[in-house]
Order: sequence, then structure tokens, then C-alpha cells
Amino acid sequence: MQDHDYYSDDYIRDILLSVKTIALTGASPKEVRPSYTVMQFLLARGYHVIPVNPGQVGRTILGQKVYAKLADIPERIDMVDVFRNSSAVAGVVEEALALRPLPRVIWTQLGVWDETAARKAERAGIEVVMNRCPAIEIPRLGFRS
Repeated sequence: MQDHDYYSDDYIRDILLSVKTIALTGASPKEVRPSYTVMQFLLARGYHVIPVNPGQVGRTILGQKVYAKLADIPERIDMVDVFRNSSAVAGVVEEALALRPLPRVIWTQLGVWDETAARKAERAGIEVVMNRCPAIEIPRLGFRS
């Protein structure tokens, strides 16, 4: 199991270079929200980002169709990026564990942490990164820019 207080640069780099399709839970259509700017950043770097927000179903965010939940997404998800509060992580992990195939990664944004949910995902073979932002990590590691 991963130590969630420390991630090696190689661990983060391997994840961010290998994933292609990212489901972004908690996606917001508001340009001032961090989820919007991170989604914009990831799209600009060639990732396929699928917004998940039950309050925005039937709309698009940054030209991408919004889904209510992970199970509604009709394609394989490599990574679930959690832009929700820590209390929502367990539910997102449960949703991810019901997917077939399983996503490779659960990634929680800055300030979002649930060690119990992380361990559950890891026991199922899913890699976990918590309390990090890919829009910070990608430039820091110097790729896809």
C-alpha cells in the first residue's frame, strides 16, 4: 500500500503519463472554480476529461458532455479526479469500484483526504494519490506542457 504522506516523482509521473481518460467529479461550469481551471489545463495537455456533476447533466463544460455519475460514462475511465470534499471520497470510491473495468487511479485534489477509502481502492488494485493537483504536478515534473 502506498504511503499517502509521500509520493515519489516517478509514481506521480508514471500515473500522469499513462492515463488518458479522466473523469472529473465535482466539475463546475464556473470559470473561477478550481475544477474548471484544472479541467481546462488537462484538456489543453491532451487528456480526455469527462465532467461529472449531477446538477449539470444535459449541459457541457468546456465542450465536454456532463454525466451525473461515473456509471453513466459510456467509456473506460483511466483516472477519477475527485474535486469534492473529503466526506464524499468514500462514495466516489464505491462508484469507481462498481465500474468494469476498474479505473487505474483515484486522485483527490488538494485538501481532499480519506485514508480508509484510499486503502479500499488500493485493495482492489487501484492506485491512489491524495491531496495533490495534476495541474501543479505536470509543470513541476516538466512534461505535457
